[in-house]
Amino acid sequence: MNPIWVVDDDHSIRFVLEKSLAREGLVVRSFASTREVRAALSEGDRPQLLISDIRMPGGSGLDLLAEIKAQHPGLPVIVMTAYSDLDSAVSAFQGGAFDYLAKPFDLQKAVELVQRALEQGRSEAAAQEAQEQAPEMLGQAPAMQELFRAIGRLSQSQVTVLITGESGAGKELVARALHRHSPRAAGPFVAINTAAIPKDLLESELFGHERGAFTGAQAQRRGRFEQAEGGTLFLDEIGDMPLELQTRLLRVLSDGHYYRVGGHSPIKSKVRVIAATHQALEARVREGAFREDLFHRLNVIRLRLPPLRERREDIPLLARAFLASSAQELGVEPKRLSEAALAALVAFDFPGNVRQLQNLCHWLCVMAPSQVVEPRDLPPELLAAAPSLEPAAAPQPLPRAVAPSPPAAVGGAADWPQAMALQARELLQAGAPEVWDQLSRRFEATLIETALAHTQGRRVDAARQLGIGRNTITRKIQELGLDPAED
Repeated sequence: MNPIWVVDDDHSIRFVLEKSLAREGLVVRSFASTREVRAALSEGDRPQLLISDIRMPGGSGLDLLAEIKAQHPGLPVIVMTAYSDLDSAVSAFQGGAFDYLAKPFDLQKAVELVQRALEQGRSEAAAQEAQEQAPEMLGQAPAMQELFRAIGRLSQSQVTVLITGESGAGKELVARALHRHSPRAAGPFVAINTAAIPKDLLESELFGHERGAFTGAQAQRRGRFEQAEGGTLFLDEIGDMPLELQTRLLRVLSDGHYYRVGGHSPIKSKVRVIAATHQALEARVREGAFREDLFHRLNVIRLRLPPLRERREDIPLLARAFLASSAQELGVEPKRLSEAALAALVAFDFPGNVRQLQNLCHWLCVMAPSQVVEPRDLPPELLAAAPSLEPAAAPQPLPRAVAPSPPAAVGGAADWPQAMALQARELLQAGAPEVWDQLSRRFEATLIETALAHTQGRRVDAARQLGIGRNTITRKIQELGLDPAED
């Protein structure tokens, strides 16, 4: 196993970290300067975790962070900084650091932070390995074969592509396949869901900002266009982009230049843009909600991804693949679908498309009582699509809740699983799509809002008590559309 690298010009810091981590059975390699780290990297050495001071003679830890993230994006990095240098810590987060240690630090907390960073690094490495080993896309239906042929024809092109399809159909998978089979495959693939980011943050997310550009902009920040330089930028749910940002995007696509928020120097963009939407953009144009000139810029090549109900013959193939991947993720034996259960899946319309099927297979991997999944093990709404399949074996649906009940109405905090079960049942019986995503977002939002209220809005304290990193809670606040709270 690769060692943990500790970089600090202070010998005493290196010494105490080495001893503390060694007591936990961790191997540590120390460096007194960034120059020594660069020399080790040039020889092919690589750590499993980097812990680096920010201010050192002969080189900045922030510069080293940027170089490490460029070469090894998945490598977790912890930065060390004095309390008087917290602006630099903010810059470190924006540069991709896992977390920071403010000097002087408690050794036990430092060890706990290292263990969390190592766990995340292992999880991300496993996820990346699984993604690399898994097929990009699966499908035998004629519509999917035609889509595969189109991806092949576009493999030597860098033309802008617009992907249309219903939510959950797998539009990002198509975008990743277009990138992987393009001349830009060696460059980064950066995805952003324009509908998931608050309007006032989206411009900075896309184009970055200069220090002091607005309240809270404590350091320069690279936007997604800069992060995707030399590669592909995937703009998901482009139909929800605000009109003023559509103008800025059109300018980038037209002349290849953009400005950071608060910036005065143009930046040349060498990025291929792939956009996706579940909406009819022509209708959005007629309504005045989407610029016609931007629509024509994006609609150079259009690929339609069919919903799952239009390619039912692919459901058995996808279900087996999802059951296998869920079993690998959970470390259990893969479940197998009986012919009757498979017929029930094929008969179902899957309003949430491939994502709904994937979530269902993950649920079956956890909840099905035996290795062979029978119709009686499926949720009631699936059996309703094929009532002739073993009706006697199908369980009776639980009484429908009139409305989702909040935890307090069920019987106190101890009954929150029951409250969640009531809400899940309500959504499932109503045929709502993406129930997993809806309830997960509610759960995360409730946790974060409660923790922020408990800490009077201090994100660092809230993140620490929840057991997550500062960058994680900041990202979640943005993704969930919560009101940002200042520390």
